[in-house]
Amino acid sequence: MCKSERLGSRVESNNGRLKLCRIVTVPQTFRNLLGDQLRCIVAHNIELTFVCSPGPDFDQVLRDVGARGVPIAMERKPAPLTDLRSLVKVVRFLCQNRFDIVHSSTPKAGFLTALAGGLARVPIRIHTFTGQPWVELAGFKRRIPRECERIIGKLVTQCYADSASQREFLISEGLVAPGKIAVIGAGSISGVDLQRFSLGRWGGDAARQTRYELGIPADALVIVFVGRVTKDKGIVELLAAFEIMANSNPTVHLLLVGPFEPDQDPLPAETLRRLRSHPRVHAVGNTEKPEKFFATGDIFCLPSYREGFGSVVIEAGAMELPAVVTRVTGLVDGVVNGVTGLIVPPKDVNLLVDALHKLAGSKELRRSLGQAGRERAARIFDARIINEAVVAEYFRLAHRSTPQPNLRISHS
Repeated sequence: MCKSERLGSRVESNNGRLKLCRIVTVPQTFRNLLGDQLRCIVAHNIELTFVCSPGPDFDQVLRDVGARGVPIAMERKPAPLTDLRSLVKVVRFLCQNRFDIVHSSTPKAGFLTALAGGLARVPIRIHTFTGQPWVELAGFKRRIPRECERIIGKLVTQCYADSASQREFLISEGLVAPGKIAVIGAGSISGVDLQRFSLGRWGGDAARQTRYELGIPADALVIVFVGRVTKDKGIVELLAAFEIMANSNPTVHLLLVGPFEPDQDPLPAETLRRLRSHPRVHAVGNTEKPEKFFATGDIFCLPSYREGFGSVVIEAGAMELPAVVTRVTGLVDGVVNGVTGLIVPPKDVNLLVDALHKLAGSKELRRSLGQAGRERAARIFDARIINEAVVAEYFRLAHRSTPQPNLRISHS
């Protein structure tokens, strides 16, 4: 504990500016998801420091955001000795800097920050839950990360979930008290950039060129997946459904956009073999421009086993792609069944095939669902509105006045 700190509210330094520290485990989270939000925070004259593990992406965030960055190494996987060293460094850092607010996202950063923020007596300690990786696990692999989330919920002063269904799940599991967790707007951690994710920028000739580069015919029907190419994202079922469709439809292609993670959640060897050998499966790996590949598609499919929200769903919606997703936490908030896409039970290949066939067989249905997805993304998931609401929460929690965005914060 920091002996020089006192409990209760503190007088902000630096001419009354709020001092905020945002902490995540790896810099890719800041770069890929939270860059615009950090810039919005800086624009509101909040004294921002961001903390995450070092790496090339850290330097890029430092250049892009215009705020102070401090690298502290944190492992994504459990690593007791390394985690203890990280905890000591985070405690020391928070003690030295006397922040008014510390806000964490991602599981490991959340656990370390909840402990360190309490020891350092940071008055306002926030964590945003973005999904529970332990849901599909068993034994100690489930119990330990679940208990870590319960500790986070106990030690922080305010939690947010990035979807209403995730909030309900966390409460039902007894991990967070109902009065301590809220959802900003309709959900998501940072909304969607409607200018970036736009067919006006990436459709037409640009999309045809991308198909040409990938070896996909101009008249093909393309099913697009964007995300980690792992078992818990439903890749086993997606490949099986695609193979069934491909047997009767020679024009259908499958485009996988995202990294394989053999150390985190490996695919079965047989699934990998079939993915690599099928002539109409295209895997492009990780990318900084998923919008380029969304634009080549006709259907977006995410048959995941679990999500916090699934930001790629509203990105696909903004790109006017109809979605086929599974009925799991988070995805049920991102898709309106029969309006912006179709929802099927998880791990059910036959019903997944039926939904994909339904969309594949009707260009008009794909068009109407895609247009509804774009309209919904613009109406309730615009990143500018979400980011302003996050800033407004900082000022509210600190009992400071700021113009309020036109967006509700749901505590029930």
